[in-house]
Amino acid sequence: MSVVNARLKDLLGWVDERFPLTASWKAHLSEYYAPKNFNFWYFFGSLALLVLVIQIVTGIFLVMHFKPDASLNAAGVPVAFASVEYIMRDVPWGWLIRYMHSTGASAFFIVVYMHMFRGMLYGSYRKPRELIWIFGMLIFLCLMAEAFFGYLLPWGQMSYWGAQVIVNLFSAIPFVGPDLSLWIRGDYVVGDATLNRFFAFHVIAVPLVLVGLVVAHILALHEVGSNNPDGIEIKKKKDAQGIPLDGIPFHPYYTVKDIMGVVVFLMVFSLIVFFAPEVGGYFLEYNNFFPANPLQTPPHIAPVWYFTPFYSILRAVTYPLFGVDAKFWGVVAMGASAMIFVLLPWLDRSPAKSIRYRGPIYKTFLAAFVICFFTLGYLGVLPPTPARTLVSQICSVIYFAFFLLMPVYSSIDKCKPEPDRVTSSGHGAKK
Repeated sequence: MSVVNARLKDLLGWVDERFPLTASWKAHLSEYYAPKNFNFWYFFGSLALLVLVIQIVTGIFLVMHFKPDASLNAAGVPVAFASVEYIMRDVPWGWLIRYMHSTGASAFFIVVYMHMFRGMLYGSYRKPRELIWIFGMLIFLCLMAEAFFGYLLPWGQMSYWGAQVIVNLFSAIPFVGPDLSLWIRGDYVVGDATLNRFFAFHVIAVPLVLVGLVVAHILALHEVGSNNPDGIEIKKKKDAQGIPLDGIPFHPYYTVKDIMGVVVFLMVFSLIVFFAPEVGGYFLEYNNFFPANPLQTPPHIAPVWYFTPFYSILRAVTYPLFGVDAKFWGVVAMGASAMIFVLLPWLDRSPAKSIRYRGPIYKTFLAAFVICFFTLGYLGVLPPTPARTLVSQICSVIYFAFFLLMPVYSSIDKCKPEPDRVTSSGHGAKK
């Protein structure tokens, strides 16, 4: 064994002379000191990375058999739709790979939404983590684009008509709208050219950007250090060796702890994949099990659940403004509702980072925001009615008020004084 260990040590030394393997291991794992009071909310960052790996691996296997072709085969079925059916029925374990990919898409948004909410709870977007937050929001926007492009690929009824509705929204932009929507489609109607360019974006372009942003997000995080439930900067209190007094090495403490979160996540994920992959039509819509038919419009067209809060905001705008059609302002409101998160580091003026020490005003606004977000998401899957539109309008106003009024209510809110050190070990035990 000593000979083997010596050989391995020599090999590691040879690699380290040419690549910073050991230095990277120490900088990002074994000697990266994280706050010792991480709680349940800090599982979702690592889970998002896990789901990204699941999506890339399952996507590679799906691409091996999927054909992005909108033409009809001998049976009169679009080739793209038929290739999905071939994967489900004839490819060994193809059904499992496809369901893992479709469930993974929804799981990705669940863990990302939870990850974003944790940042809002504990002020993880505040100085010096503004750039981490910006990278994270760019990841979120790329994820939305990735999901939209992938949604068209099965070439089912909801895929086709959902893409038709979303692409047509761009035509509402003054001057450049019609040309922009034509460029996105690649044709005058959603067809084979649209399918091929969406396939290229979904498989190559957006994933490359997404992986690059994830790497930038992690590097920026490890440069300034992780936030924690107390909002305390652990780098301000160090011992004689320069080690944070309230920090512990990420490995093995949090790598082992994250395994527990991964196991629980995979149990829930597996239950959905094996027993309820459609989740009542929310993860996989029933209309999408029928091939796309340009001559038959579904009775109600709605996006997948993770887009519905923003879709509700779009539909809530029903009146023209400044002589411009309401459709344009709806598109603007929908885009602003997704991108306004980027401004949080500069909108929040509270002296406290963590919700543990914030006053009642911020907590009330945050609770109202969460309720409105869920309400908008639910209304987005339903057909519009005058009453539902009114509720969407009220929720949309509260949604934007949370952000736009934040400089005022966060500065006047009465906060508790923050402690000098973290208050717990993260396992419920006091120091």
